[in-house]
Amino acid sequence: MGKETERRDGRDSQDARRGADREGDRDVDRGGQDAAGDREGDGHGGGLRARLVTVGVELVDAEGAQALSLRGIARRAGVSHGAPRRHFPTHLDLLSAIARRGFAELAARIAAEDRAAAVPRERIALLARVYLDYAETRRGMYELMFRHDLLESGRLGLRETSLPLFAHLTGLVTRVRPDADPVVVAAALWANLHGIAQLRHWGSLRLATAGGDPAPLLAAALDAHLGPAEPGR
Repeated sequence: MGKETERRDGRDSQDARRGADREGDRDVDRGGQDAAGDREGDGHGGGLRARLVTVGVELVDAEGAQALSLRGIARRAGVSHGAPRRHFPTHLDLLSAIARRGFAELAARIAAEDRAAAVPRERIALLARVYLDYAETRRGMYELMFRHDLLESGRLGLRETSLPLFAHLTGLVTRVRPDADPVVVAAALWANLHGIAQLRHWGSLRLATAGGDPAPLLAAALDAHLGPAEPGR
């Protein structure tokens, strides 16, 4: 009787192992399908990859970019610590996918506020206001988007995702300052906007100007880089 029990236990153990192996194969297959379906995107589709990116967005909004560890995202998504690596082999890959979502959101906000019928200078002012508002209201995401290690790594085409925004600004600058190098002027203006956003977040602007409203600084920056407003420009 003891031997019969041992044989049954052995068969049960083998069946359990085979079942676990089949389930593991299904997980890998599902993971491969998710990755194939969204390999080039930022996780807007279905599946685990999209869920990890969405959870990362929620986490960066709630706790900041420093909270974006692979383990933290996996825990919040309710999956094993190793699950994210099926879709994002490195930490930079996952952070880049989250940052791509941020650039897409910023581009959508700018497109929603842009007025094609407006003069180029006013369109630049609209873009700048949206940029400063995004930097203030989506602070964690904003900091992640402009991390130099992510942009320099080129993971998931992050640079290519961010460059259209700069190209849009450069095109508008060309129409306002046809006498100048539009790339240099656009870069200088963007650096100025980035500085306003950072100093505003740190509270330095309030200390220096006795007010937290960035509007006067934005107007001064536009005048400095684009010249005084002129009719039709």
